Amino acid sequence: MIQVGQAAPEFDLPDADMAMVRLSAFRGKKNVVLYFYPKDDTPACTMQAIDFSDLEEEFKRWDTVVLGVSRDDCISHGSFRDKHGLSIQLLSDTDGEVCRRYGVLQEKEVEGKRRLIVCRSTFIIDKKGIVRHALYGVNPKGHAQAVLGLVKQLGAKAGSPISRRRS
Repeated sequence: MIQVGQAAPEFDLPDADMAMVRLSAFRGKKNVVLYFYPKDDTPACTMQAIDFSDLEEEFKRWDTVVLGVSRDDCISHGSFRDKHGLSIQLLSDTDGEVCRRYGVLQEKEVEGKRRLIVCRSTFIIDKKGIVRHALYGVNPKGHAQAVLGLVKQLGAKAGSPISRRRS
């Protein structure tokens, strides 16, 4: 499991349009909300993605980008994004390597078989690439708003001009 205060594990994953997204590209520029979810187009995952998309402009005001990660492929992400009008980037980790690095894969019994599933989790990574919040097993309802609150606190602690204008 990822601990608060440690460097966020680097990754390079394709988004719904198959463009590569590298975590280090945001270093020095943006905070990152990195959230992991089990599956595209399921009720809870849809609610969570819509909530993050609805708050995307507010996250941008706080110099923060939101990235969603699941083990679904890019085509599934594209369909999910288009069907629900999602604006956040959805990243594909089909082999689960990034999920493993962040400690979000759990073995569970599903339909009588043991399977690895993604535990709904969120990480707030500051502009220096340090994990400031590691939230495992989150409830999707109201989660995006709660994460926005944590991002605002992070901005206020950093004393950035953006946080002084908005607090």
